[in-house]
Amino acid sequence: MEEFRRCLERQERETNERNRKADEINELQRQVDEQVLIAVALQDEENQGRRRGSQVGRRRNVERHKHSRGKNLLEDYFIPTSLYSDVDFRRRFRMQPHLFNKVMHDICNYDAYFVQKCDATGVLGLLPEQKLTAVIRMLAYRASADQVDEIAQMGKSTTLEALVRFCQAVETLYTRDYLRRPTPRDLQRLLQKAEARGFPGMIGSIDCMHWQWKNCPTA
Repeated sequence: MEEFRRCLERQERETNERNRKADEINELQRQVDEQVLIAVALQDEENQGRRRGSQVGRRRNVERHKHSRGKNLLEDYFIPTSLYSDVDFRRRFRMQPHLFNKVMHDICNYDAYFVQKCDATGVLGLLPEQKLTAVIRMLAYRASADQVDEIAQMGKSTTLEALVRFCQAVETLYTRDYLRRPTPRDLQRLLQKAEARGFPGMIGSIDCMHWQWKNCPTA
């Protein structure tokens, strides 16, 4: 038990160091994302200021049919008689439908940006399902904003803003319960769970990477 305790303490120190480095990387990434979002917004504002009214050569706004795409998205995945099954949903969204709905509910309550509302002209905006689908596809598959445009019918600047806001909301809402570093009790529970499934000495993370505790009694 003494050796096991030392092993846990060593693992906790290593985890703390990895978490510290990860926090630094995440902070740098967050700053980069914000800079990209600001740059896109400034560029759009500059383009709008340069070309106003009906001028020859001005690029027309793309009619994305976002409302019909939102309706199709609901029919594909988010209604009881959806076209695709829960198995398809799990494979494509990397989570179960009930988890997606919980995250969407929490984030909509935290940030009203994700709630569907009318714009200045009285036209309804994007559904929260559209915004979260675009964000999750980008995170799950490393897709670009242009790639998810075909899925959710969202412009690049809107997609990037949704991505930044989603990450900020997840960090705020779930850090305490799910994004914290594991305690010795957590590690012991994970070891016991992995051993019961035939993987003694292994700790499985969410992305299926594993650490081998070579010096632990259970290894």
